[in-house]
Amino acid sequence: MQYLTALILSAFVGYAGAWYFGMLEGNFALLLFLATVVTGLYWVAERFYFLPRRQKAADALQLQAEQRRADLSKMGIAPVDGDIAEAKHRLIMQPWWLDWTAGLFPVILLVFLLRSFLFEPFKIPSGSMIPTLLVGDLILVNKFTYGVRLPVINVKVIDGNTPQRGDVMVFRYPPRPSLDYIKRVVGVPGDEVAYLNKKLTVNGQLVPTMALPEYFDEDAMRYFPQFEEALGEKKHRSLNDPSRPAMIAGADDFPNRQNCRYSIEGVVCKVPEGHYFMMGDNRDNSLDSRYWGFVPDRNIVGKAFFVWMNFGNLKRIGSFN
Repeated sequence: MQYLTALILSAFVGYAGAWYFGMLEGNFALLLFLATVVTGLYWVAERFYFLPRRQKAADALQLQAEQRRADLSKMGIAPVDGDIAEAKHRLIMQPWWLDWTAGLFPVILLVFLLRSFLFEPFKIPSGSMIPTLLVGDLILVNKFTYGVRLPVINVKVIDGNTPQRGDVMVFRYPPRPSLDYIKRVVGVPGDEVAYLNKKLTVNGQLVPTMALPEYFDEDAMRYFPQFEEALGEKKHRSLNDPSRPAMIAGADDFPNRQNCRYSIEGVVCKVPEGHYFMMGDNRDNSLDSRYWGFVPDRNIVGKAFFVWMNFGNLKRIGSFN
């Protein structure tokens, strides 16, 4: 078993290494699921097979020692061997290959359940959600707000709340579902969303905005016009770069593209049933639904709601809209 275990552990390490060095496209949810299954099998085998065998061997050693001492006592010979507790401990102790499998199962199972059904950590990789979220923010995503989904295959089994305009949502990137994206919900099923001449309207109603002091982007080393937007029940901030054209250049040929009309002024889209229109708060630095289309309900991961760490700026910790 130790050779088989070494082979399995090597496969996990090899997969993680190849993923880290970009040799293949990894899937952490699948990796965690497989780790849970494999360590769970070892845990069951340890509990009902390997541990009873080791316990039986230790009991046999104890019985043998007691019998020997009894025989020596009948012959008037004082026992000369020491305590056998250390020998019993070595017999019962888990071998390394069980310690690294069955011993890790409770921890891996807890992480799997928390990540799959409650909260998943997510790192902000780009500046598309500035000023709401900054590059390097470590956030938590609520996995049950929009319903309970099976891990790996992401199939909804229990309904929850429906995404609302203004929610910050993590989802599987439609052109490449192995990647997770984060944007703000701008349009829900049935909405007509228009982004023309840098103005956002939903169902013909201009989204209320209020000018704020300019925002200094430390990465770009520039100031950008900043606005407070009332999209949904809560307000949030957004950026706009007046030097960038309003035209959406390079839009993909995505499903339901016939629902969108592109012009030199921008784009107008009718959101189909079961889909959502997403945009980044950094409007002119966001690859979003304007370019690759709508997010189907099956791609939803969860609702982002809390920054739990930013190692470069601890003041970032807290909830956000």
